[in-house]
Amino acid sequence: MKTERILVMNLGSTSSKIAVYDDDKEVFNDTIRHSDEELAPFGDVTEQFDFRRDKIFESLENNGIGVDTLTAAVSRGGNIIACPHGAIGIDQAMIDYLTRPEDLAKHPSLIGSMIAYDLHKNMGIPVCIYDAIGTDEKIPVARVSGVPELPHFTVGHTLNTRAMAIKCAEEKLDRKFDECTFIVAHLGGGSSVRLYKDGINIDCVNDDEGNFTPERGGGVGAKALVDLCYSGKYSHKEAMKIFHGKGGLIAHLGTADAIEIEKRIAEGDKHAAIVYEAMALNVAKDISKLAATVSGKVDRIILTGGIAYSEYVSNYIKEHVEFICPVEIMPGEFEMEALAAGALRVLRGEEKLQDFGEIAATAAERIRIF
Repeated sequence: MKTERILVMNLGSTSSKIAVYDDDKEVFNDTIRHSDEELAPFGDVTEQFDFRRDKIFESLENNGIGVDTLTAAVSRGGNIIACPHGAIGIDQAMIDYLTRPEDLAKHPSLIGSMIAYDLHKNMGIPVCIYDAIGTDEKIPVARVSGVPELPHFTVGHTLNTRAMAIKCAEEKLDRKFDECTFIVAHLGGGSSVRLYKDGINIDCVNDDEGNFTPERGGGVGAKALVDLCYSGKYSHKEAMKIFHGKGGLIAHLGTADAIEIEKRIAEGDKHAAIVYEAMALNVAKDISKLAATVSGKVDRIILTGGIAYSEYVSNYIKEHVEFICPVEIMPGEFEMEALAAGALRVLRGEEKLQDFGEIAATAAERIRIF
C-alpha cells in the first residue's frame, strides 16, 4: 500500500493552519499568522486567495516539502449548503457555491477549499472537505421555531466537536462513538453546543441562538433585535458585525483575550467577572437545554475549544451541568488530525467520498420539517 502524503488546511480569520501527514503520521505543521496590515488591502475574503496560497506554498518549500510530493489535500470547508457529516469532494460547483456574492459572512476556511481545488486542477490529486461547517443532521422536531420562515439549522463546529466525541468514546468510555450520546460545547471565538446520539448530530445550539462568546453576540430578544435593525443606525453589514465579530466579550470589555479578562477579575474588576461568568452560564444553559432532547440520558458532556483551557470558565460550566452526567474537559482542537484521518479513510476506501452535486440536489429534502 502506497504512502499517502496529505496536505491539511484549516484557515481562520487571521491565521492559516497547515499540516502534512504521511498516512496517519504528522510530518510537518505550521501556523502562519496574518497581521491586520497584511489583510487590510483585501475586501471580500475570496480576494485573499493568491496571498494565502503563496504563503502556504512558501512554508512548505521552506520546510523541504515539495508541492509535487503531495498525493491528496483536505480542507475545512466554508459556509457550504446543508450536508451530512463526512468527506465531500471539492469541484467547481462547490467553489461557486462557497464564493457566492450574497454570502456576506464568508468563512475564511473556504480559501482552503479554493487552494485544494487549485491543486486538483494543476496536479490531478484527489481533494475534499471533511465534516463541513454546513453539516446539518438536526431532527425535524428540533428544527421548528415559532416563526415558520425561520426554522432552526445547524452550522459551525462539526469537525472539532465530532472528533472530540469520537475520541471521548474510544479513550474514555471504551465504546463505539455511534453507541453513545454526547453533548459537546465548542468554546472559542465562536461557539456551538452539539448533541450527538448514535453517531448523528441530532440537535444543536448555534452561537447566534444562545450563548455569547469572545466575539459573538449570541441570542437576544427578537423584538429588541428588530427594533435595532430598523433604527436607521446600522447598515445590514454593520448590524451583522455587531453579532458576528464585535459582540460578546469585545462589546462588553473591549477585548476577546480571556487571559487579560481573568487578570482583570483577579485584580477586582467586578464588571468583568459578571460578564465573564454570564458567558459561562449561558453555555451551561444551552447544554441543559440539549439534554432535554434526549430526556437527560447523556453519557458525557465535553468542553472543548480554546476557551476550555480556562479553568475559570470550565469549572463554572461544570459546576452548573454535572447534575446531568460527568463532564470531560478536552481543551483545544483536534481538527487537523480529524481532517487527515477522514481524508485517509477515503483514500483507503474505508469511507465514501460524497458528491457535492448530489448533496445539493437533496439539500431541501434533508432539512425539510414536514
